[in-house]
Amino acid sequence: MADGRVRAARVAGRILLALLAAGPGGCAPADRDQLAREVVAADPAFASVLDKHRELANRMETYRQELALKRKTVEDTIALLRKDLAAAAASVRSKTLEAKNRLQPERERLALSLSLAAEELRAKRAQRASLGRSIAQLGKSLGQQDVVLTPQERSRQQAQLDEMARDAARLDQELAAMREHVRLLKLKLLLIKL
Repeated sequence: MADGRVRAARVAGRILLALLAAGPGGCAPADRDQLAREVVAADPAFASVLDKHRELANRMETYRQELALKRKTVEDTIALLRKDLAAAAASVRSKTLEAKNRLQPERERLALSLSLAAEELRAKRAQRASLGRSIAQLGKSLGQQDVVLTPQERSRQQAQLDEMARDAARLDQELAAMREHVRLLKLKLLLIKL
């Protein structure tokens, strides 16, 4: 029995030397088979270990092939999904632009209405400011004590001042309505902004 162990140790030593001589790349398949035959000849019980090794090596190679196949399948799926995503993004951009363009005429109409209303509001403000200056001047002339006016002239100027005050009140109401109209137009434009 000790003799068998010594012999197995010598064979293992030879195998180790052969493996070391072959380098880190391992043995060529023919050399490996020859070495396996030599080991089995020296230790027939080792054949079952080699069979198990061969079975496990084949199983590991199968796993590697399955992984490579799975990797290729997943990579192909990812490429297809990326292509689908790019097409979907382009479609959404196109549809979004089309949807925005559908409201463009309404936006343009509201913008034009806002521009016209703002211009009209500026004109009314200028008219009201001018009327305010006229009222102030007329009121100032009526309030001066050194100006001698006949009762008829004073009555006529007071009537004119009253009429101007009514016009000013009317313009103030129109201005308030116009400011509200401009505000609503701005809100409408804001609400349909995409």
